[in-house]
Amino acid sequence: MDRLIVRAAELDLVSPGRRDYWVALPHDGIWGDHLVPLTVFVGPEAQPGRGLVAFGSTHGNEYEGPMAIKHLMGEIDLADVRGRIILVPVLNVAAFRAGTRDSVNDDGVNLNRAFVDQAGRTPGLGRITHRIADFVRTAIWPHAHVVFDMHAGGEVAQFALGPSFHPIPDPEQNRRIEETARWFGSPIVLVYQNETPGLLTSEAERLGKITIGAELGWGRSAQPDGVRFARHGIRAAAIHWEQLRGEIAPIAHHADGTQRKLSTVDRRCIVVAPFDGHYEALKKPADPVRAGEIVAWLHDFQRLDSPPWPVRSEVDGLLAAQAWGARVSQGQHIAITGQIEDWVS
Repeated sequence: MDRLIVRAAELDLVSPGRRDYWVALPHDGIWGDHLVPLTVFVGPEAQPGRGLVAFGSTHGNEYEGPMAIKHLMGEIDLADVRGRIILVPVLNVAAFRAGTRDSVNDDGVNLNRAFVDQAGRTPGLGRITHRIADFVRTAIWPHAHVVFDMHAGGEVAQFALGPSFHPIPDPEQNRRIEETARWFGSPIVLVYQNETPGLLTSEAERLGKITIGAELGWGRSAQPDGVRFARHGIRAAAIHWEQLRGEIAPIAHHADGTQRKLSTVDRRCIVVAPFDGHYEALKKPADPVRAGEIVAWLHDFQRLDSPPWPVRSEVDGLLAAQAWGARVSQGQHIAITGQIEDWVS
């Protein structure tokens, strides 16, 4: 099937059928375009304002999401589509080409901080990363009520695998999001602070959408469970929210009852590196920890005769994330304990 090169305004996300696009966004450095891949399936029951969208590679060095979405592009049969499914395996094409978190070879902006007021609309916020945010806002949001934004830890952090979302004040929206997140089958579902401006998921949540983020791996690699959980979670949501025909059964930790909801909203959950050093992990992500327990050592090799600094959890729970590389910087969040919470659904 031909993949058409179109401007954002030429996208057809409404007419029945499958269409494969390259969405052309003007390049700042050459006489050309950045091409964002997008595939849309529209079935006979599609309704205005309703549909599912899955984004991969909001950061350019996180690969489980793109791989899972690429698999789904080949697996979904148009005959089974009831509503609308939009798949964007690589959203941040500038960063993905560079293999970096941010668009370092273009405007140097982190796409997951670019969903700010006037993004893509003013000269100061008019280069490629902010234009991608504007493309999502104008072309995608009007057609989707379920949103997936698939991440991994890149080079910074090793996470216990699982979907994530923020504290949601609307109880019904919160219930729907939690219910959707559990279908990943992952060891954890993470609830984390919503204090960072410009996040794609924060904007989708504010718009009332069923919004799922995720941390599916680390180290610029591709964790097989991360790909599997994303692939299953997105398909399950498409079926559950009536965009795709079919049946799907719970898997892994969702199926056997060992999945846990963790909250890291309490600032005491986070251990901050007090100096530049080298991180020696004593625990693995998802391991249980107790308040006061040493989860790692932080070594200072400029002071070889000093004992390592104990990295202690301040709360009970499970280790949700920790530094991936041994070298860490002063101020880095090097260990995060998630406090176990009850499910609402």
